[in-house]
Amino acid sequence: MAEFLKSAFSTTVSEQLWIKVYSLAWRIVLCAVLAFITVQAVKLFKKFLKKAFKKLKLDDGIAGFLTSLICVALYILVAFICAQALGIDAASIVALLGSAGVTVGLAIQGSLANIAGGVLILVLKPFKVGDYIIENAHSNEGTVIEIGLIYTKLNTIDNRTVILPNGTLANSSIVNVTQTPYRMIDLKLDIAYTADCQLAKDVIAKVLEDDKDVLSEKPVVIAMESWEASSIRLCARFYVLNENFLATRFRVRESIKNAFDENNIEIPFTQIVVHKPDGE
Repeated sequence: MAEFLKSAFSTTVSEQLWIKVYSLAWRIVLCAVLAFITVQAVKLFKKFLKKAFKKLKLDDGIAGFLTSLICVALYILVAFICAQALGIDAASIVALLGSAGVTVGLAIQGSLANIAGGVLILVLKPFKVGDYIIENAHSNEGTVIEIGLIYTKLNTIDNRTVILPNGTLANSSIVNVTQTPYRMIDLKLDIAYTADCQLAKDVIAKVLEDDKDVLSEKPVVIAMESWEASSIRLCARFYVLNENFLATRFRVRESIKNAFDENNIEIPFTQIVVHKPDGE
């Protein structure tokens, strides 16, 4: 009789164990399926949000930030549901999150600062997607292509992608080059002390007058700026449209050099004059 009861008890325990394992396995499979469906659904939802924000004519930076925020919230919600499906009590999860709040907060304080920086950028709008900015702290510059939840992406002139933390941008000095449609080019031009200064200024004025991208309606300044060790330094300041800045600067420099050569205006190199005392 004792052996029969022992055998029956062992069978019951074994069956209960297998039932629990079977139930847990199904829960894990269901969670995996739910996670897969969620990832695919979030991708479709992101496309829907982009179209909706585009129809609402929402700023690209704000649209990207809200899309990232909503997607993160959806992932957290699904993770919470999966935890409940695995038999983890919601109250226990809340208690665990509460007790770990300080530790997590310290661990992700940098990320939280970046999120706060992103919010400040979107609210105050020192720049927006499509603007060309210069970040002075680390000398990064480029066209803003995305303002995300934590990072902002810049596309440089040589087609590199620079990823900057929003917290750094919010606390740095930023130069927004494309805030206005015009930009000034400031050229420094050295001529020899023996050269005709007025002729050099007239030559520069002629080059700027003939250039197609120099804005004639904006002020043009050509003046003597300083006396250098081996040269007289002239400055030429004029305005162009933002999109023509680099091409015009390069072209005007070359045109002035050619015009100086045609008019025999010397562009000096650094020179040192050594005087030998008498009798040596």
